[in-house]
Amino acid sequence: MEDDPRFAEFVAERANALLRYGYALSGNPHDAADLTQEALIRLHRAWARVRSKEDPERYTKVIMARLHISVWRRRRREHLAWALPETPLHDALPSDADQELWRALEGLPRKQRAVLVLRFYEQLQDAEIADLLGISQGTVRSHASLGLTKLRTKITDRTPAKRRTP
Repeated sequence: MEDDPRFAEFVAERANALLRYGYALSGNPHDAADLTQEALIRLHRAWARVRSKEDPERYTKVIMARLHISVWRRRRREHLAWALPETPLHDALPSDADQELWRALEGLPRKQRAVLVLRFYEQLQDAEIADLLGISQGTVRSHASLGLTKLRTKITDRTPAKRRTP
């Protein structure tokens, strides 16, 4: 397979954004790196077809979401921890309020977290999320509702304790 310089340019330009997307999906920097790497390998295999007919970044994100889903099906338990990716970020680090949201998001089941990331981070519609995850639109709405309720509960439970002063 001959290397296409456009593939190398795509990776150089979009790798950090894809890594952040992987982190949003998985909640773990190591899993995010694995998702990104595997997705880029699969993109490289399909590059001749994808570069001319489809949006390569969109195609890669679909691969990443599907890989993430297949991992959660194989591995039912996970251990998430807030840690920065090993590669330096060029974006501003999350504020304390954002870190609290990330920690709350980490506590959600994988399917609920995936639905919320796809809905609010990727701004996909329910039909697109359902198609991407291979579930019904009703299940998408159910996971979104349950996930948001859990997030609100976790963040609300923490907020009053922070505001109290001795």
